[in-house]
Amino acid sequence: MKKLFSIPLFMTFMMVASAPALEVPYLTGRVNDYANVLSEEAKQQLTIKLEQHEQATSNQIVVLTLSSLGDENLEDFAVTVFDTWKLGEKGKDNGVLLLISIQDRKMRIEVGYGLEGTLPDGLAGSIIRSEIVPQFRRGDYDAGINAGVDAIIAAIEGEYTAETPTEAGDDFDGLAFPFNLIFGLFIVSILGVFTISGVFTKGCMSWFMYVFLIPFYATFPMFILGSVSGTTLLGAYLIGYPLFKLIFGSRAGQNYLKNRFPKLYKLSQSGIKWSSGRSSGKSWSSSSGWSSGSSFSSGSSSFSGGGGSSGGGGASGSW
Repeated sequence: MKKLFSIPLFMTFMMVASAPALEVPYLTGRVNDYANVLSEEAKQQLTIKLEQHEQATSNQIVVLTLSSLGDENLEDFAVTVFDTWKLGEKGKDNGVLLLISIQDRKMRIEVGYGLEGTLPDGLAGSIIRSEIVPQFRRGDYDAGINAGVDAIIAAIEGEYTAETPTEAGDDFDGLAFPFNLIFGLFIVSILGVFTISGVFTKGCMSWFMYVFLIPFYATFPMFILGSVSGTTLLGAYLIGYPLFKLIFGSRAGQNYLKNRFPKLYKLSQSGIKWSSGRSSGKSWSSSSGWSSGSSFSSGSSSFSGGGGSSGGGGASGSW
């Protein structure tokens, strides 16, 4: 019976293990709309724009839209597409790939090594957040990709100025759900423990903790929860900490703690004893990568890459 049960289980495992990885699509032109989200007019406008830029500068900018990445990692697959298509001229590596996965709601600007000076990672990220994401959230892929391509060209030509989130009308939203919730609860709980300890610590150490925690409140919540929530939490800490010290340092506050929260009352009476010690921990590292043994070709299209390769630079984003 066990053997009969193991046969279909083994076959299922083999089918999953042997499932082909997402193949790099054929390079059909400067605009490769495999997700079918662009209008014919937008495709023509983009193609003409990119062709004129390439003829004038030799920089090769290509757009690729996909329905889904499947199980592939966005960054790794973008590099694979870039190197398979050989975007940019050989020796110059002056190619740029704008890859968009519609169902995954992810995108990446992959930049060849030769253009990383004029289109660095930070600027590529700003283009995604300021130019493309607002249009995509309105469902206007034509406008979003057009705006992104215009900004990429302007950045390469030294004419693009990164807008701040306020100017772009799109505040930084932090990590995507549910990671923002998971990491947010983790970070806030840690900061909360130190905050409570600081509030009930007596003497100068309490105010040292107050100042010491400010950079942490100003950094981690902002990155994980977004600019609005992070700023709100920072403001609550800056005002709440000394306010709690004032309230629970008074006689009325101490009586309230004694009656309602006896454990906190004992804590406030004894204070937190800080001591130094040695600690040791295990180092943690993670590495991931994507590789494929499949060979690809660009098809019989009249448009092809020039032999360039990716330097691994660029930026990713979501909407």
